Formats: sequence, structure tokens, C-alpha cells
Amino acid sequence: MTISNDDAATSPAAPNTHITVDPAILYFGTPVVLISTLNEDGSPNLAPMSSAWWLGWGCMLGLTSGSKTPQNIQRTGQCVLNLPSIDLVSHVDRLAMTTGTDPVPGYKQAMGFQHVADKFGCAGLTPMASEVVSPPRVAECCVQLEAELNGTTPFGLGNPRIRTQISAIEVRILRVHIDKKIQMNGDQDRIDPDKWRPLIMSFRQFYGLGDRLHPSRLSAFPEELFKPPAFRRSDPGGTS
Repeated sequence: MTISNDDAATSPAAPNTHITVDPAILYFGTPVVLISTLNEDGSPNLAPMSSAWWLGWGCMLGLTSGSKTPQNIQRTGQCVLNLPSIDLVSHVDRLAMTTGTDPVPGYKQAMGFQHVADKFGCAGLTPMASEVVSPPRVAECCVQLEAELNGTTPFGLGNPRIRTQISAIEVRILRVHIDKKIQMNGDQDRIDPDKWRPLIMSFRQFYGLGDRLHPSRLSAFPEELFKPPAFRRSDPGGTS
């Protein structure tokens, strides 16, 4: 028997348990990123954020336009996206109420932010030289992505529920570095998700991934096929 959409909506087997709510933010859960950039005087800035998503070798960053990090990216065209594991949660949290902007913007003052010039020192993290961009990497992060600016678009114009001006910043990944401990056995270019526990933020709280829940059909074909043909190894079928 075929069930129509109308029948499914009123089926007694699927009772409506939903209510309408009015959340202040929609932070459903994304990986934490520590973005390193360079200030006007050449000193490094380091900022935590959790509004990022990736496609291929590109990443979209959602950042408040008036903050130091997007200003640095716009000026220099470069950044490093450092992905912390769950063991770095206390280091990341030390940066949560800090800003590289001096004086502190009014909207951040209202939330209790303070200006900190040495973000790496504040977090207890170690800068290390990058290979193709000027901002440093975070030595303690298992994943480090050197990137350059690809474009910026205003986000949320005309949306009365967005309080501050936001930019959607697209960056192009130039080089990927990973710690050997999260490398997949038998494939030097892949990260083993069973070995890595990225730090996740959901509704302003820190979480980590648990065990694998279910086999994924999407993982059945070789991951190498996600690359454009010019970048693939000669035998993608051997890397499944």
C-alpha cells in the first residue's frame, strides 16, 4: 500500500510531538575551528569559531564582520584553519571571551569580552611556521589547513533576527597537515575518523564525537573519487 504525504502527516503511527519555540541562536553543532591570522603589526591572532563548513578543498566561514579575524583575512588574504581535538577543550575555552580588537567593540563589551594581544599565550598553545601562507599553525592541533581568501559575501542582509553584521567568507585550502596518529592505516592521504575526536560546539557547549553508529553506504566507493581527475592517484580503486 502506498501512503501519500497527507496520510503520513496524520498517521497515528507518527504522533506530532513538536512545539514552536523561539531560540536566540541556531547552533545545532559544528566543529570548533581555531583561525590563525596576522595583525597589522605582524603579530599572530588566534580566534575560536564554530560556524564553518567544507566542500571539496574549500571552506565557508561565518564571522562577525567587525571582528579582528575577518578584518585580518580581508587585509592579508590568508589564514590557517586549525581543528582542535577534544583534549584541547580547556585551551580553546580560554579564548572564548577574548578579542584581538582594541578597543573592544561595544556589543562585545556588553557580553564581557576583553582585549588580549597574545592569543597563543592566553590559550597555552604553540605557534609553528606554515609552509605556503604567513599566519602560523597551531602545533597542538591534529589538523591544520593553510588557506587563502577566495571571496566574501554579506550574510543575513534584511534578516531582522540577525543582530550584528556577518560575513560569509570563502577560503580555498592550499595545504593540509595532519598528525600521524590520526592517519588511516594503509592510506597516507586519509584521516581515520575512528582515531580522531574533533571538538564540537552545540548551543555554546563543548562536545565530542562518540563511537561509530552505523555503517555508511557513502563510504562504499573509494574516497579518492571525490578529487577532480587531475588530482587523483593512478589507481583510485585501490584506496577504498
